[in-house]
Amino acid sequence: MDRLNRFARRIPTWPLYLGALIPPAWYFYAGVSGQLGVDPVKAMEHKIGLLGLQVLIASLCISPLRRYAGLNLLKFRRALGLIAFFYIVLHLLVWIALDVQIPSQIIADIYKRPYITIGMLGFVLMIPLAATSYNAAIRKLGRNWRRLHWLVYPAVILGGVHFVMLRKGWQLEPMLYLGGIAVLLLLRLPSVARKRTRVAIPQQSRL
Repeated sequence: MDRLNRFARRIPTWPLYLGALIPPAWYFYAGVSGQLGVDPVKAMEHKIGLLGLQVLIASLCISPLRRYAGLNLLKFRRALGLIAFFYIVLHLLVWIALDVQIPSQIIADIYKRPYITIGMLGFVLMIPLAATSYNAAIRKLGRNWRRLHWLVYPAVILGGVHFVMLRKGWQLEPMLYLGGIAVLLLLRLPSVARKRTRVAIPQQSRL
């Protein structure tokens, strides 16, 4: 694990940002070339939105990996959060500009369709996170920066609920995503961490 951590420290974060451009570019090309089925706009909208949720969940994995496995990937957490926000913005833009297109209908859908309302709330919660994810903001906010970034927890829950409601029923895939989010959030609770530590110490003493 120490070797993996040393290797991770040598990897820069900028390839993540460049690599993040590839999936939406591919989905756009696939939609234009007729590879996304009979409704390419909906397919592209859903795929990019799911990608945003996946990357956001991946960012939540970093602290548990460090706490329970000793794998330190903290340097990549900010990049993953910003990439997730980028995908969610694209998801929203596809819905607004290519799917609905009518401003009055967009506003009506936000108010009248619960899954859209929930998804929009999750997006709104992520705006201050993305807006303060740079070094000057971190220094200016001090301890308040960490408190502000607790908003990621309700945001990812809302994203998971949005996915479940979007599929219109208790389908397995969105429920697995929501269950995974719940597990990751439970692992971050201090009581769970203390219990895990108490269990680990006697095991080490028997070696």
